[in-house]
Amino acid sequence: MLVDMLTSRRSIRSYKSIPVAEASVKALLTAGLASASSRAIRPWELIAVDEPELLDALSRAKKHGSSFLSRAPLALVVLGIPSESDVWIEDTAIASSNILLAAHDLDLGACWIQIRLREASDGRSSESYVRSVLSIPDSRSVESIIAVGYPDESPEGYRTEDLRWDKVHRNRY
Repeated sequence: MLVDMLTSRRSIRSYKSIPVAEASVKALLTAGLASASSRAIRPWELIAVDEPELLDALSRAKKHGSSFLSRAPLALVVLGIPSESDVWIEDTAIASSNILLAAHDLDLGACWIQIRLREASDGRSSESYVRSVLSIPDSRSVESIIAVGYPDESPEGYRTEDLRWDKVHRNRY
């Protein structure tokens, strides 16, 4: 059941040193490309990165929260195309989330690394840093990087009774 998958999925930042199978990479890319999108515009592109040197460079994309990328076997960079849609941020967030869920369904670990509006370890914007590492044109915006690999940790999922039910309202606030 989808709810079980949602409550058992956790962010994984520690991976085994095993390359992600090509069939799984294709499934992850399919999940991103098939994502819901306002007016079906799909204002995104994806970059699959599995070269260790590039993963190491991308691990410095943020001052905090991206260093584990140097030990990940795969990263999927989610790009938005602002000229195509005024809701590219929302649409790329949906694609990023679908990739996370697909990774969990494939028994892979994954973790979202926020890039938009963040700062790199060298003081530049994270987006500018990633753009320079991967030769991304200025017409594209970097929303996120999803680190992916076979998990080398297994945190417990969320218990339904521990969820923040105080954040739920019915009919009115």
